[in-house]
Amino acid sequence: MSSPYITAEGYQRLKDEHDQLWKVRRPEVVKALSAAAAEGDRSENAEYIYRKKELREIDRKLRYLQTRLPDLKVVDKPPTDPARVFFGAWVELEDEAGEIRVYRIVGGDETDARGGWISVDSPLARVLLKKQAGEAVTAQLPGGEVHLSIVSVRYQP
Repeated sequence: MSSPYITAEGYQRLKDEHDQLWKVRRPEVVKALSAAAAEGDRSENAEYIYRKKELREIDRKLRYLQTRLPDLKVVDKPPTDPARVFFGAWVELEDEAGEIRVYRIVGGDETDARGGWISVDSPLARVLLKKQAGEAVTAQLPGGEVHLSIVSVRYQP
């Protein structure tokens, strides 16, 4: 289980996903499933089999969201020391080749590798926590050891 922390935007995204699944998507699938079931022999009815599978997946996701959402702790205020890296920070890093990348430290439920949003539980985030601009860190990543310099830390996009 990942850390219970989440940004306000991430929490809203999960809540919206839950509402959309529960109020829109699930009723549509149930209606289509009922129509497919009315067609007769269910053992060879591809539409019926597909809709049953789709309904199971929706219900699985809804169960996850219904148990996860109450456990989440929304972090919507910057830390008392905004010069250091904590949850919710955008961290600009420079590698040994001089390439600069920006990462945001977020909860496990809202990670997005393409957007640079990394989990607070990830190896990179763990070495960055409590550090500040100007410090160098070494992280053990799946691709091997990397040496990075923290260029800047901010809490606004």
